[in-house]
Amino acid sequence: MVRIRGIDLPAEKKIVFALPKIFGIGLSLAQKICAETKVDPQKKVKELSPEEISKIDKFIEANYKVEGDLRREIKENIKRLIEIQCYRGIRHQKGLPVRGQRTRSNARTRKGPRKTVATGARRKAGGGKR
Repeated sequence: MVRIRGIDLPAEKKIVFALPKIFGIGLSLAQKICAETKVDPQKKVKELSPEEISKIDKFIEANYKVEGDLRREIKENIKRLIEIQCYRGIRHQKGLPVRGQRTRSNARTRKGPRKTVATGARRKAGGGKR
């Protein structure tokens, strides 16, 4: 099992597809890392030598903010928005979509499961015109 930046990478995957398991690294960044460190992107993780693993780890540490540091920075940014009471901060606080999406018919991911609201007493059947 190979550990890079504290994350266990799956041994059977190619390195270019295993690196995105690290928070903050996507597929295009993984390809860029492989190119910069001169590691063959088609190599499987279990085939990497210890030198290649340490080269990748040091390159990521020196050039990118990933995992805990990135998560902490994102959390601090949201906290700052909430503190200054800007529009985006208020939306975060209320648990509503932040980037202008509609909320009348969608946004269930942010709002959570539906809460049924009572609409008052219903008319009895057969009583008067409707």
